[in-house]
Amino acid sequence: MDYLLIIIGSITIILGLLGCFLPILPGPPLSFLGLVLVYISKFGQFNSSILIWTGISALVVTLLDYILPIWATKKFGGTKRGVWGATIGLIIGTFVFPPFGIIVGPFLGALIGEASARETNGKAFKSALGSFLGFLLGTGLKLIVSGVIAYYFVVESFLR
Repeated sequence: MDYLLIIIGSITIILGLLGCFLPILPGPPLSFLGLVLVYISKFGQFNSSILIWTGISALVVTLLDYILPIWATKKFGGTKRGVWGATIGLIIGTFVFPPFGIIVGPFLGALIGEASARETNGKAFKSALGSFLGFLLGTGLKLIVSGVIAYYFVVESFLR
């Protein structure tokens, strides 16, 4: 049973790391689930406070991931079209131009979204930049938290 927990946990850790880039998957919560699985197995010998803090971090970063792009877009004068454009651009860019599409797609999507709502290209570019920066900040935070969780998972599962 413990080995099954490690296998399922490994899958959720990988999906969690992928979820940092793919908006379809909730990255940090999936990574946290993998850590919970190793914790309840015979391999998990780490302190429960690590589990609590990583869980809180995963929750906070997941919530921030929804707030940061909207905040940054509004800060740069953007609209909802810019946020939606960045999200759609990420999805398309991921499949059309991997791995560069993960970075270029959200910016181009936000630019197209903002251009469709704006009269001037300068305002659209500035708004798209805000949407893109918010997306990058959210993605970076998710990647950091999921990476820390993956580190604890690997140490507990395979290195002890």
